Amino acid sequence: MQAADRLAPAPHRPGNGTLRVLMIGDVIGRPGRETVERELPALREERAIDFVTANGENVAGGMGLTAATAQGLFRAGVDVITSGNHIWDKREIYAELEREDRILRPVNYGQDGVPGRGWGVYHAIDGSEVAVINAQGRTYMQPIENPFTAVHALLEDGADELPKVRLVDFHCELTSEKNAFGVYLDGLVSAVCGTHTHVVTGDERILPRGTAYLTDIGMTGPIYSVIGFEPRTVLPRFLNGLPTRFEVGSGPVVLNAVQIDVEVASGRALHVERLSRMFDS
Repeated sequence: MQAADRLAPAPHRPGNGTLRVLMIGDVIGRPGRETVERELPALREERAIDFVTANGENVAGGMGLTAATAQGLFRAGVDVITSGNHIWDKREIYAELEREDRILRPVNYGQDGVPGRGWGVYHAIDGSEVAVINAQGRTYMQPIENPFTAVHALLEDGADELPKVRLVDFHCELTSEKNAFGVYLDGLVSAVCGTHTHVVTGDERILPRGTAYLTDIGMTGPIYSVIGFEPRTVLPRFLNGLPTRFEVGSGPVVLNAVQIDVEVASGRALHVERLSRMFDS
């Protein structure tokens, strides 16, 4: 089973001086990872994608990331793996965060004794430089550093060094906090796209100063599930409050992503669209 894109496709080839990026939502467990590994190479070719990010904090059994699962995503064509609060769930990733600069953890965990990095500069397929920044919200989440001031300070300090194309994965629980973050960074970055809730929103748009925005990209994982997890392992928490061990769901997989065309010289977003496809697992 495979459905067509839910929105009309953008022009097959972006214009000269334009970079086409794809940001993939939270990849859930083996079903999500294998779907990305199987489908992304053709998707990159079909849509002339120049650069890909994917949120990988739920790849390893639904919670966390390992070196092996990360390499699988890289081999499939993911350029940068972003993450969030679950990046710490597999202890083995700590050393990998120090070694592999293509895996990011939220920048606002700070630097004191925290492994890894929260941003980096990378190269698209044509050699263009792309900055990727990973931040995390605080409402109903860990009380870490303020993502608004942390990212603003990064942009101010690196204004001369950072390329104009700047992508932000904001891993956050609250829609209003995500919305505020997009408005706050409008004109300073090329895109602010949310992750974490695993439920795609329909509010993609280009903000007044040229920043592409989407509250949540949604997940890449089993569609018959509770945010990617087997219903029978989740429902008891709502029925009687008993703790349960979540298991990743099964069956057809939805791949949710957002495609953005960015003018390289200015960093302004020119086009944004959601992409949602269903695949047999």
